[in-house]
Amino acid sequence: MSKNDQNPLLDGVLTRVMAFLPKPTEVDWNTDVAALWREYRWHAEFSAYRSVDEVKLDDLLHIDEQKTKLMTNTEQFLLGLPANNVLLWGARGTGKSSLIHALLNQFTEQKLRLVEVRKEDLAKLIDIVALLAQDPFKFIVFCDDLSFDAEDSSYKALKSALEGSIFKTAENVLIYATSNRRHLVPEYMSENLRAQMIDGELHEGEAVEEKISLSDRFGLWLSFYPFRQDAYLDVVSHWVAKLALQHGLDFDLEDVTLRAAALRWALARGVRNGRTAQYFARDWVGAQALITKKQGSL
Repeated sequence: MSKNDQNPLLDGVLTRVMAFLPKPTEVDWNTDVAALWREYRWHAEFSAYRSVDEVKLDDLLHIDEQKTKLMTNTEQFLLGLPANNVLLWGARGTGKSSLIHALLNQFTEQKLRLVEVRKEDLAKLIDIVALLAQDPFKFIVFCDDLSFDAEDSSYKALKSALEGSIFKTAENVLIYATSNRRHLVPEYMSENLRAQMIDGELHEGEAVEEKISLSDRFGLWLSFYPFRQDAYLDVVSHWVAKLALQHGLDFDLEDVTLRAAALRWALARGVRNGRTAQYFARDWVGAQALITKKQGSL
């Protein structure tokens, strides 16, 4: 069989295989505000993501400075002004991902769109940006919970893209990433000790610089910290009030029983943050709503 005969045969096999693959939801950026970048064995494409978090900026309390800086950067971007790629790093559950979703909801009418990309697919960032550059929208390429293991060299692909030329020419794309690590990769005391060795590598410190330099490619860093007790209780009150209104309930937000229950909930989870507060509010309001429904059916 000649080489020319093989191509139609291969095309036919691939066509039949593709027929059995799950069909992604096609993206229409005029109506779809978010999408996932999906990598398959033979191809990759955008898949519309229509279950977008409805969180609003007003729902995010005690991160006012971070909110203001990210809003300003995003507004600059939308107006065609200079803007930075952003790394949101810090304590878990403090609103990093929710802030990006809230911005998307805030600026949807200004043609802001979001593409979520897994860490494993960041090597295709150049291809993604090239596809997005063809659309008359502004895109945030979002990578959630971005971090790399000590032996994971895939961070170099992202570093290369960020320090290369693609974002000099792609005026409609920015990268927003969240991470629990400021430098995205683990750092060890032993690395600092080795950097001081006289008989070791001549420039041992450069190995450390190589590992932490990825985060330097993000022009704007926003730091997030665990909540104090009073801040945590403020967030609890906000979510309890919001959920209670949705279900026709009324609570005394200063009730010592509610506040004590909220603190016990946080103690059991070992952390006070916005996510913990929201989970507690769902549990508390849901339980009270269930009681009300059961009493109404008697």
